[in-house]
Amino acid sequence: MTSSSTTLSRAHLSGDIWGGFAAMLVALPSAIAFGVTIFSPLGAEFGAKGALAGMLGVTALGLIAATFGGTQRLISAPCAPAAAVLSALTIQMTQQGSGVGAVVLSLFLVALTSSLVQIAFGMLRVGQLIKFMPFPVVSGYLSGVGLIIVLSQLPKWMALPKGMNWWQGLHAPELWQAPSLIVGAATAAMMLLAPRLTQRVPAVILGLLAGMATYWALAFTGWPSLMALHDNPLIIGPLSVGGEGFVESLIEPWRSLLHAGVPNWEQVLYPALTLAVLLSIDTLKTCVVLDALTGSRHNSNKELIGQGLGNLASALIGGAPGAGTMGATLVNKASGGATYLSGVFQGLWSLLAILLLTSVIAWVPVSALAALLIVIGVKMIDWHSLQLLRNKDTVLDFCVIILVVLVANTVSLIAASGVGVAMAIMLFLREQIHTTTIRRKSYGDKVFSSRVRGQHEREVLADKGSHTVIFELQGSLFFGTTDQLYTAIEPELNNARFVLLDFLRVQSMDMTAGHMIERIRNMLAEKHARLILTRVPDRLPSGRDLRSYVDHIGLLSDSTAKIFDEFDEALEWIEDETLKLAGHEHTSHEGLPLAKFEIFHGLNDTELAALEQCAEHHTFQAGELVFGADTVGHEIMLISRGEVKVTLPMANGKTIHLTTFSRGQFFGEMSFLDGRAHSADVHATRDTELIAIDRKAFARVAAGDPVMSISVMRAVALAIADRLRHANAELREMRQA
Repeated sequence: MTSSSTTLSRAHLSGDIWGGFAAMLVALPSAIAFGVTIFSPLGAEFGAKGALAGMLGVTALGLIAATFGGTQRLISAPCAPAAAVLSALTIQMTQQGSGVGAVVLSLFLVALTSSLVQIAFGMLRVGQLIKFMPFPVVSGYLSGVGLIIVLSQLPKWMALPKGMNWWQGLHAPELWQAPSLIVGAATAAMMLLAPRLTQRVPAVILGLLAGMATYWALAFTGWPSLMALHDNPLIIGPLSVGGEGFVESLIEPWRSLLHAGVPNWEQVLYPALTLAVLLSIDTLKTCVVLDALTGSRHNSNKELIGQGLGNLASALIGGAPGAGTMGATLVNKASGGATYLSGVFQGLWSLLAILLLTSVIAWVPVSALAALLIVIGVKMIDWHSLQLLRNKDTVLDFCVIILVVLVANTVSLIAASGVGVAMAIMLFLREQIHTTTIRRKSYGDKVFSSRVRGQHEREVLADKGSHTVIFELQGSLFFGTTDQLYTAIEPELNNARFVLLDFLRVQSMDMTAGHMIERIRNMLAEKHARLILTRVPDRLPSGRDLRSYVDHIGLLSDSTAKIFDEFDEALEWIEDETLKLAGHEHTSHEGLPLAKFEIFHGLNDTELAALEQCAEHHTFQAGELVFGADTVGHEIMLISRGEVKVTLPMANGKTIHLTTFSRGQFFGEMSFLDGRAHSADVHATRDTELIAIDRKAFARVAAGDPVMSISVMRAVALAIADRLRHANAELREMRQA
């Protein structure tokens, strides 16, 4: 186990070293270019300072952001958003006549403040918002970045004049530089062939070496001008950076702070906030894309803190601020980088480059780097998303991806993210709107409460129950689904006496839906009908107390609406009201004699008299236990007066309401027949009188009157069969609904 872990660690370390080196080769030239962009408005003589600021930024971000961040393989370096914000500030202050010291101080303060804001973002857990990024947006962003990389590097591959884009270059082939094309082609070809040749050396490194070898081969064979270091657009060129410049860069911001006046706070705060937001979004977007490519998961808040610390360190030593960069990160991954150490090694390689290797870096062909990034960019495009066009259900997801790609390449990556999220929200709302909010609709003549009723009562409920409409709601009840819900309920309002809304599966509800339900309540009240709500949850998945919300918006403001905790309680109340309206309410509190029980209507006087011999009368007060589960049972109980409730005890201390029996009903028949223990608890819910027929006493009487025994057992069997058929009918109705 130890040997395996050591081997794995060494493999990771080797990959991190190679990955960090390859990432440095990609990030360093871009960082130099961005640094020059920031300082060039101050004058041509500040180009070297800008180059050094870019290199210092690569070093600080690599060492600090990678160490304290929350993403494996991420490479951080000065980036385009930082260059855009800071160069705009430099131009603005220069046009206003500000001195060089004031501009340098402002750039320093903006970078310093933005780094502190990033740290605050991480501590306030703002980074968690990135986790809600829909995958089509990530896919579109991934493809958009890949396409941007390809299109931005094509002019460099073709060695077009500065300021000419790829489209203009395609129409001017006479401007293409043959050596640049050949070097780029050699680099790309080696990158594609490298995996077939060896797995030990990363393809990026082999491609870059192939490009440099091709460059020098061309220089010695037919293009001697390639040997020139100065004024050679095909290579990075001299950096003019030494140890003296390094020390000067460290102390200059502090010198400016002492000698220049402090700028207006608005001149610092607004650019700093803008920069912090842009750098944070740019970093987290790269993290999301990296997660999609590697199957890993980053820590957004920790990453923002790491980025803030990296930019803080960069600002303190005079470096340019930056973010997690896509190109260098992908190169790092492709070159074997596997952990955060690859970012640290990238910083170390950059530091060595500053001190020792500026002369070597100067000879790296620009077209080789461009071809390297183009190959990576093409692989980065999510070609798999084209399959979404095959199915009409996924066409809209494809449209989101394409829209993100288009906006990314025409406006900006940040705008593309906003558009993608907006589109994803619209698709989600569309999905919610087209998802039915009614899981099941049924009627009171098909679905009954758990109260066991006599044959005559069931006939009344079957006849009048169609005036009870039951809607089992589901999903989100909000402004997008309100019209759909009302359209489904409205046709039933003319004939309904009771409308029951079951909220058990409701996930959310807003004021619009509440107002619509209130409108239904008022329409029913005008027709002397009732709205009943049941199983309204105290806590929705979001944590909201829906029951209190229903009360607060006025749904229960008058007696025309009722609310019940349990669905069965609501059904039972509706059935009682239906029977009352039909004139079948039982108000008698007198005891029912044995001969009046419906189960024994087929027995003659002799058989009833024999049955009376084994009957005992018991009384129970409201709440008293008649018998408990697992107790020995041997009696069939007939309710002469009152009511009992049958519940099933659970291991967690809770109970399940199975059924309710009232006057004229019987229970305990299972134990009476098989002599085994009871399976449930039975409590009297009001003062109750029971007639108990003991199993042993009945057997003694039956021995002398077998005809009576057969008649009684037949009556019990028919009653049980009737209950089972009734239950089967309800189950069939529920499955068909």
